[in-house]
Amino acid sequence: MALEDAGCDKIYQEKITGTKIDRPELQKLLAELKAGDTVLVKELTRVSRSTKDMLNLVDIISQKGCYIKSIDESWLDTTSATGELMLTLMAGIAQFERRLMLQRCEEGRVIAISKGVKMGRPKVGGKQIDFALELYISGAMSIRKICENTGVSKATLCRRIKEYKERAV
Repeated sequence: MALEDAGCDKIYQEKITGTKIDRPELQKLLAELKAGDTVLVKELTRVSRSTKDMLNLVDIISQKGCYIKSIDESWLDTTSATGELMLTLMAGIAQFERRLMLQRCEEGRVIAISKGVKMGRPKVGGKQIDFALELYISGAMSIRKICENTGVSKATLCRRIKEYKERAV
């Protein structure tokens, strides 16, 4: 691991995406910082993907008398004025790249839908659900057994049962 190779005393590893500022490990890191500490990151995009959040985070770290450096981006070193300028520029570029990627994904999704590609989870077939509902109505099996045998999810079956009961009233 790059952070271990760099000699980090303590490593905080987040499971939540860098697009969120409210991350437990990040909050723990910030709470444990002491003046003079240096926060070493593998790469900028692992910390934040928003320029605003990145600059706020760097400000919080700086206010504690600490610094931030990157292993992959040698220019990211807030111990100097040049490093702070480069951080601001590169954080803006990272946000720009992310917005372009999201825009391209959306364009691709629109094109795929126009070509008839079905998006989202595949729907369970009508005959399968009808059969599951018949088993429920006949009382042949419990809901759990019906779901196990038909492959229909419990949520889907319960929704159909509710619809069936509403129509019967």
